[in-house]
Amino acid sequence: MSEPRAERPSTKNRLHPNNKHRERYDLEALCAKYKPLKAFVGVNKHGDQSVDFANPEAVLALNTALLQLHYGIKKWSIPQGYLCPPIPGRADYIHHAADLLAASNGGKMPTGKNVNCLDIGVGANCIYPLIGATEYKWNFVGSDVDPEALENAAVILASNPKLAKQIELRKQDHDAFIFEGMIQKGELFDLSISNPPFHATMADAEAGSRRKVRNLTRNKEATPVLNFGGKQRELCCVGGERAFVRNMIDQSREYSLQCYWFSTLVSRESNLKAVYSVLTDVGAAEVKTIAMGQGQKSSRIVAWTFLNPDQRKKWAAARWK
Repeated sequence: MSEPRAERPSTKNRLHPNNKHRERYDLEALCAKYKPLKAFVGVNKHGDQSVDFANPEAVLALNTALLQLHYGIKKWSIPQGYLCPPIPGRADYIHHAADLLAASNGGKMPTGKNVNCLDIGVGANCIYPLIGATEYKWNFVGSDVDPEALENAAVILASNPKLAKQIELRKQDHDAFIFEGMIQKGELFDLSISNPPFHATMADAEAGSRRKVRNLTRNKEATPVLNFGGKQRELCCVGGERAFVRNMIDQSREYSLQCYWFSTLVSRESNLKAVYSVLTDVGAAEVKTIAMGQGQKSSRIVAWTFLNPDQRKKWAAARWK
């Protein structure tokens, strides 16, 4: 297994060069595209127009406007209590994943229907497939253990019929399984992505939400508003992020010839040592660590493949040329 190396972003704002959200939000254009957003726009302490990011309703309206203006997504919504994702950060994962595929294809970006991706934990928001299908025309399978989340994702796709042709939803019936039943016999995936549960308990998740709200409002007494903070399965699992990722890596070995690049977000840098250890144990042929960041928050993608150089050449020639 080659030595993992973090590839750090070179831009000041730290988002991927292809990310549509590198500059300040054009609130005038966003409000024109999605008029309900206007109710949440006000002047901040610096005299600039802004959105109250501590208000989940405002963030939901902003996300809806961003998806409509930049990606042509219609009638996007999520049920109360489900995770409302930050669009710029989710888009960054997709763009770095595209770079990963390009680097495996002699620098040429694989796009279109020949690229199949698996989103583990697609969620009610379906955000990764929506962005990936729009930006790169990739096909997606989105898996989830939560039937209500999948029902909402299906409603979103029904409102966006062109994208619905590129995105399939599958229910994972067993919490302990990640790939079983989702990667079916004879299927090939060029990429799998995952934003794993971060916390070990809901108490940890709620404490994190309190810190976030206090940082946004600079109010030490502020309490979290969890209308769109995320369901338990979205936020936590036994053992937290480290255990989930270790389990994912261990199970990926069984599908070593059916997926070129497996990948996952790893939010905590302190978890990397354990992640690299299990990747060595399962015999990953190559591992890449890609640094990401937005504002003061840092994260990274860890990607691994079991394919040897000859297998990789054959894969690229058969699927991407």
